[in-house]
Amino acid sequence: MEPRALGRDERAIEGLPIRLVIALVVGVASLSVMMNTLGGIQTLGVTELDVKPTPEVVDEASTEISVAVVEPEGGRVANATVVATGGTATLDSVATARTNANGTATLSLSPSLGPNQQEGTIQFDVKPPAGGQYADERGNTEVLVVADG
Repeated sequence: MEPRALGRDERAIEGLPIRLVIALVVGVASLSVMMNTLGGIQTLGVTELDVKPTPEVVDEASTEISVAVVEPEGGRVANATVVATGGTATLDSVATARTNANGTATLSLSPSLGPNQQEGTIQFDVKPPAGGQYADERGNTEVLVVADG
């Protein structure tokens, strides 16, 4: 073959479009994997919060409950908002309080039980302090309410 004959050969261009499409698909798939990996790194830094109420068992009388907001390692979290709602026990209204520097909030609650109900629960939710790497996505410790007598 003559050297000039290779210059006029157009067969090499036939496979070019399919190669570009394959490169584009592989590039998009790689970018997707990298973005998922980077997104997962941010969620690893989030710390789930829980509550430690005291006392853990109360009767139907009005009572004050001290609630500590804690990290998984036991450290307390200041400036978190604790929200108490009726679970299977009934509260007159939703109660809220902010944790102090020691990570403790005090709530005044008046739980009640329905007719023929021997026990119920009070649920707690936590709104983490702004700007922290905290979350409250799982269920928290509840207070057990028992019937008088």
